[in-house]
Amino acid sequence: MEPFEQSGFLNVFKPVGMTSHDVVAFVKRRLNARKAGHGGTLDPAACGVLVILLNGATKHSSRVMQGRKRYRFEMLFGLKTDTGDAQGKLLESIPAEFQASEIEAVLPRFRGEIMQTPPMASAIKVHGRRLYKAAFKGETVERPPRQVTIHSLELVDVHTRNGRTAALLDTQCGSGTYVRSLAEDIAAALGAVATTSFLLRSASGIFTAARAVTPQAVTPQSAPGLLIPPSALDEASDSSLY
Repeated sequence: MEPFEQSGFLNVFKPVGMTSHDVVAFVKRRLNARKAGHGGTLDPAACGVLVILLNGATKHSSRVMQGRKRYRFEMLFGLKTDTGDAQGKLLESIPAEFQASEIEAVLPRFRGEIMQTPPMASAIKVHGRRLYKAAFKGETVERPPRQVTIHSLELVDVHTRNGRTAALLDTQCGSGTYVRSLAEDIAAALGAVATTSFLLRSASGIFTAARAVTPQAVTPQSAPGLLIPPSALDEASDSSLY
């Protein structure tokens, strides 16, 4: 197969169960592209927008990563895991029920500039080591809190599941925000624990889930029509990027 030489962005919907690296490798192999990368990791348990950068567009990775992200997530109260999501080891399990008004009352604390401690399951480096690699060995590394920006945070729905409140929320946030940590901090403000049971990245900058395609939909025949040129970042409004 001839190498795919065109450059640009592909707006791909990452399914649950695949790593971001898996999706990039799948698309690169499918197209026989020279170079491929992505514009911001999604954990295997999460789904949604994964921007794939092909060939010359890989040099724009930092601009794509800096774009605002939008997430729809469900936090399940009364459960605590070592990763902050349903994939981790269960550390605590208790009944926990809250009214929508109680949850909404603490949300203003988490809008704007906030301090957040990265989770041990994250891929950032502390003292030269990836946190998730230390976590895999059962180690806990002291992580300094860092400032992140929450542009919006809204409660979408509340219901009860097996004696526990499940709250569905929507947030638009700046780069570097960890939604699982946000869910745990919201629960802590209510004197409780919670884990993220569902996580969807519905937008990354100018790229939205509504316009994303599956990895299988990317073929040498379809890719030219799916490519978004790097110039699209220049044409976008600042509010969608930063």
